[in-house]
Amino acid sequence: MTEPLLKMRGVKLEGRSDEVWSPIINGIDLTLMRGEVLGLIGESGAGKSTLGLAAMGYTRDGVRINAGTVEFDGIDLLAASAATKRNLLGKRIAYVAQSAAASFNPAHRLMDQHVEGPVQHGVMSRTESESDAIELYRKLRLPDPEQIGFRYPHQVSGGQLQRAMTAMAMSCRPDLIIFDEPTTALDVTTQIEVLASIRDIVEQFNTAAIYITHDLAVVAQMADRIKVLLKGDEVETADTRTMLAAPTQEYTKSLWAVRSFQRPRKPAVIVGAVPVISVQSVDARYGTTPVLHDVSFDLHEGRTVAVVGESGSGKSTAARCIAGLLPPAAGQILLDGQVLPPDYRKRSKDQLRQVQMIYQMADTALNPRMSVGRIIARPVQFYLGLTGAVKRKRVDQLLEQIEMEPTEYYNRLPSELSGGQKQRIGIARALAAEPKFIICDEVTSALDQLVAEGILRLLAKLQDDLHLSYMFITHDLATVRAIADEVVVMKDGRVVERGPKDVMFKPPHDPYTELLLSSVPEMDPDWLTNLLAERGVDDIGGAAVDKM
Repeated sequence: MTEPLLKMRGVKLEGRSDEVWSPIINGIDLTLMRGEVLGLIGESGAGKSTLGLAAMGYTRDGVRINAGTVEFDGIDLLAASAATKRNLLGKRIAYVAQSAAASFNPAHRLMDQHVEGPVQHGVMSRTESESDAIELYRKLRLPDPEQIGFRYPHQVSGGQLQRAMTAMAMSCRPDLIIFDEPTTALDVTTQIEVLASIRDIVEQFNTAAIYITHDLAVVAQMADRIKVLLKGDEVETADTRTMLAAPTQEYTKSLWAVRSFQRPRKPAVIVGAVPVISVQSVDARYGTTPVLHDVSFDLHEGRTVAVVGESGSGKSTAARCIAGLLPPAAGQILLDGQVLPPDYRKRSKDQLRQVQMIYQMADTALNPRMSVGRIIARPVQFYLGLTGAVKRKRVDQLLEQIEMEPTEYYNRLPSELSGGQKQRIGIARALAAEPKFIICDEVTSALDQLVAEGILRLLAKLQDDLHLSYMFITHDLATVRAIADEVVVMKDGRVVERGPKDVMFKPPHDPYTELLLSSVPEMDPDWLTNLLAERGVDDIGGAAVDKM
């Protein structure tokens, strides 16, 4: 068929804040053919997700479409009745959210949530839908496809849950799927599984898709064409190979160049230097389940150790042990050569002050009812005992350190900040205690590449100025290359390999390290196809999952 499946013309959207409407999307055109995948890219606030939802004729609360047309298969979605939209959404148009964990109902099994759409839309009976779900789970290479649907969301991994959401989106065989950052929070090996599965299912059913992402290497594997957005405006659109090889606009070229940041190599650690933090032969368990096995590594002053590995490898558990949130079952943690009490409740205020954490999800890490000033002031008062004007002066200094103007941001609430700004506030809160050591837990994984680079540069500057030591937990090996001095690779609760970054990125590698390195997407549209071929996969969704 030569007629477009989706046509959007002159679409404008506005958002409301304090009863004032401001533009979000400024008159964008979009055309999508059946079976075609369009990539939407751009930094945070570009309007990618808003435009993706508008393609469904839908807007979030406080947002409205105030101009333009959205036509799906000849149906004007903006003029369509509520009954018409209900019949389309979920049946012919589906949506896959960024966070599967936040999108599933935790009180219901996966299967119950999967069959709801097909049954309510009259596409299949409950029995037929359950059988079809098992077949989709099999196509998506989920383990134990006959039984996994009868688990609750918390009983499967993040990658499995993301594929279960894709299966649910495919349950009515829609003509169009909106994928909104479906692999952002996944480790590289899991991401390969999900990307391969999505591409396979889209190709099998000739489904059109809008793939929203800030990861250029990922969109290169998924999209036939790419549209670049900036602050609600279209920058340029072209087929993927042309866009990657020869972008015409300076903004697009700047996106392509983001991965260039890399810290200069530091001198070797002085022999005999006492580590700021030393993890020595630590075992840990949750209940009776062992999760860490004889884990050891050191972190020295002014240096960054990146701890990498797939979901469930033990990265965050090791951080919890260092922070005293999970007392080790064996082994010990040393701070400046002195043994730390395993339970944070038994540590002195000064010991607590020296070890701070910056969290992955700034949205949930900041109290939404507290102003920026109060959030930063609490640790200033608790750890340093400052009050009154002296406390306010210190908070202002911390805001200046994270490159945010105190007079502009002191009284703002977290909801009035961008993702990158919230993460900077998380950094300031950690700095407020004047620590020696900071655990950075996936601090850039939810940020677009331009904002993430700004955060990495800020962390690097603060480290140099304050002689801080970082434990950088990440699944992004591009981030490791940019900021790490040393690398610790973990798998199944064990340290597989460790050493200086320069050595770790050169062969020979441990087989698992090699798997991680080879799973980092490249800016080559043929990368995923070639990788799966190298791993002996005939069909896109095939045995790669079993081998990984």
